[in-house]
Amino acid sequence: MIFQSNDMPDNYILITDQKEIAAIWNLVLSAVDIPHYIHYDDHSWQLLVAAGKELRAIHELESYFTENKDWPSAPPARDNDFVPLLQPPTLLLIGAMILFYTVTGPWEKHSFWFEQGAGHGKHILQDREWWRLLTALTLHADTVHLLGNSLIGGWLLHFFCRLTGTGLGLWAMLLSAGCGNLINTIIRGPEHQFVGFSTAVFAVIGMLAVLSHQGREKITGHHFLIPFMAGMALLAMLGSSGERTDLGAHLFGLLCGLVFGQFLSREPLQRLRHSFFFQAICFFLFLTMLIGSWLLALQ
Repeated sequence: MIFQSNDMPDNYILITDQKEIAAIWNLVLSAVDIPHYIHYDDHSWQLLVAAGKELRAIHELESYFTENKDWPSAPPARDNDFVPLLQPPTLLLIGAMILFYTVTGPWEKHSFWFEQGAGHGKHILQDREWWRLLTALTLHADTVHLLGNSLIGGWLLHFFCRLTGTGLGLWAMLLSAGCGNLINTIIRGPEHQFVGFSTAVFAVIGMLAVLSHQGREKITGHHFLIPFMAGMALLAMLGSSGERTDLGAHLFGLLCGLVFGQFLSREPLQRLRHSFFFQAICFFLFLTMLIGSWLLALQ
């Protein structure tokens, strides 16, 4: 109930220059049935209450504002609001891969670089030359093979590192691609030979599929299969055709990427990606593993 102005005392108990606050006063006091009147004068709203109701009115208003002090609560920070400390060096990485190809050349039978660094099941499984799992990622069979991996892989890697940070993204890519090559080698056996960055490309696709799906508040049942189905669809479109296509490397790279993506989506790593020190360590591990593998290969 709102009193008419001639029924109210001359003094007022509250005053504000915000119309929204005055509207809240009106709603609160109307809800508890305290007769009141709001008078607008000189760019301010004045609250007047019936005689004897002043203390109760102030108590009701104080209770309301205390209970609703932090409402509505601030929305939680979204994962896709993450901005990497340093922008991914995409063009630099693509340029390094192309420059290295000008040194190694295409895959030929007696090529020194391919003899020392190409993936070969016998050398990996029997001679324990594990570095070939990583050095093979930097070698390409021909120019078409190189350009395909550089364009598609560089584009995907850029957006992946924007989600994870450069250091963590590159290290996760190298580890997941190495695991994919290892599983494929074990299954294909000693005679299997392979080169190319495409295992890493599909590992990145797997990790991107998981990370892009992690924002769901509730993931149950078939939702767990969505990243897998998305990755398999990309595998079918990009990596299952061609005479020299290593489907196993693409498949196991994708599967390893899906597994690594689950680790990357965990809260501890989501927090650590904001740390420059952590990103620097990951980048150092990436360089150490890759360069160290080639040093072992060239001994």
